[in-house]
Amino acid sequence: MKVFNTEAEWRPIWASIFKENKKIGFVPTMGALHQGHLDLVAKSTASMDVTLVSIFVNPTQFNSSEDFKNYPLTLESDLAQLEEAGAAYVFVPSVTTLYPQPTRLRFDFGDLEQVLEGKFRPGHFHGVGLVVAKLFHLLQPNRAFFGQKDLQQVAVIKRLVQDLSFTVSIEVVPTRREKDGLAMSSRNMRLNQDERQQALLLYTQLAQAKKDLLTGIPWDQVRAAVEEVFSKATNCQLEYVALVHPETFEIFDSFTQDGPRSICIAAYVGQVRLIDNLPIIQ
Repeated sequence: MKVFNTEAEWRPIWASIFKENKKIGFVPTMGALHQGHLDLVAKSTASMDVTLVSIFVNPTQFNSSEDFKNYPLTLESDLAQLEEAGAAYVFVPSVTTLYPQPTRLRFDFGDLEQVLEGKFRPGHFHGVGLVVAKLFHLLQPNRAFFGQKDLQQVAVIKRLVQDLSFTVSIEVVPTRREKDGLAMSSRNMRLNQDERQQALLLYTQLAQAKKDLLTGIPWDQVRAAVEEVFSKATNCQLEYVALVHPETFEIFDSFTQDGPRSICIAAYVGQVRLIDNLPIIQ
């Protein structure tokens, strides 16, 4: 496995891969890797000729300086895991490599960034679009792999690819969960033992909401029940729970089975903000 830090190092490698007509699978990460990330790497190694991973904690997508400062950094462990998982190349750029000067360009994803994550994290999707566009442009992968847990981010990236005519294809990999159902997340590292147990509320409420919807209980009642459970929980603050179209992120006031539907949720557990989602109809 080769680790590189600049575009100049990558260009001759990419040219050699291109000359051999090999296809590059790309897994962009911010490090602090867990099995969910490694699932993406496994998908790439199983279907692509070469697997490339990036590790970069992107400052432009944090709308909280405290959140950025507290993001876990585990580079040595990350690299060891990636080598064992079969990654061929790992791009670890500095901030000045990706942002040699302040960027003036602004991404506006329209309706996609007016709701849920876009509403509660203003500027977040601009930062996501900016760094992903830079990575796609610099690295020129054939396919990129993203986790379903960040469902709205996936929708944003698909729109980015479509609107800017990137040739990279996007593959979405199902959320990897702990045995008790908690969605794997780098942020879980910041939870203490009690908070880790409390964080299960996100998944248990999603699962109950899905069950209730499919047995005919109206969405407004289902949503109210979730909100009530969180209102009584200790150290958990619900930010939103919503029924959405998983690609357009249209928010629905009632549940019908005439198209794909997912439930999305976000909540603070202590000081740690967590998100999750479950598909109801795919």
